[in-house]
Amino acid sequence: MKAEAATLRLALFPRIGHLADAVLVLAGAGLVAAAAQVSVPLPFTPVPITGQTFAVVLVGAALGTLRGTASLALYVLAGMAGAPVYAHHSRGLAVVTGATGGYLVGFVLAAAITGLLAERRWDRRFSSALGAMLTGNVVIYLVGLPWLAVDLGTSLDKTLELGLYPFVPGDIVKLYLAAALLPRPGGR
Repeated sequence: MKAEAATLRLALFPRIGHLADAVLVLAGAGLVAAAAQVSVPLPFTPVPITGQTFAVVLVGAALGTLRGTASLALYVLAGMAGAPVYAHHSRGLAVVTGATGGYLVGFVLAAAITGLLAERRWDRRFSSALGAMLTGNVVIYLVGLPWLAVDLGTSLDKTLELGLYPFVPGDIVKLYLAAALLPRPGGR
């Protein structure tokens, strides 16, 4: 039997069953949904400031590739199915196919990549955890920005003005907070 990749979830809870894994996946999706409601609309862009990126990278790093990806896939699918889990309690397929849909798709990929890096022990020190989470955050923009540009028909400069620049200062704070919340083995 193949040994499972180490994450902090496994270091802290080495023997949990499928039911506990399901609860962790649901909790991860719930955390992202709650963080989405911490939302500040900006009058010049369809992209709000939210707590989602904080939750996405934290869930990915804490749960690992499989569980983190499952949590974010569940979050996106729940919103598509009609649960009011997106920012401002929005929901439905129109959100995913609209201007901000690329960020939602990027969340799934970001959780997977952040989780993969955590499984490679990037979550053990603050600096490497921050690097893993920054990598995940970049992935969100790599998917979200082109999607935004296509949906709005904007140039690169305008897309960056609408979908990146206003969010960088807050993202830096959120990444530091998320990295600080990860427990360190041995109390470090």
